[in-house]
Amino acid sequence: MTDPRLTPHHLERKALLYIRQSSPQQVAHHHESRRLQYAMEERLRSLGWRAVETIDDDLGRSAAPLAPQRTGFQYLVAQVCLGHVGAIAAREIARLARNNKDWAQLIEMCRLLDTLLVDVDVIYDARRANDRLLLGVKG
Repeated sequence: MTDPRLTPHHLERKALLYIRQSSPQQVAHHHESRRLQYAMEERLRSLGWRAVETIDDDLGRSAAPLAPQRTGFQYLVAQVCLGHVGAIAAREIARLARNNKDWAQLIEMCRLLDTLLVDVDVIYDARRANDRLLLGVKG
């Protein structure tokens, strides 16, 4: 069964898969977590995306206020704002942004530009009030 949130318009644009672990220690020692995150590409392909771009520039980077910039996250937001993205995926969708301001802004951009958010279990459409509520709670 196809999710009604997913339309040909979404599939015409690329999907971005965001991979992140917060510290160099996690990258060095939590291989299974990283493997599961990369495996989300198969979920996107099974939903119908042909163009899937993986963003893993932020591996080993904290999102703490004094941490270096997360260039991968900045690129993701820019691609959404340009209208190039049909979906953003992450194994745990709440891992995309690490503070409420970034999370709320990302959800709003996804709402305005009709970009879906996909995790291991659910497709979220920020244009739907119930999905926005769930995304707000997850963030």
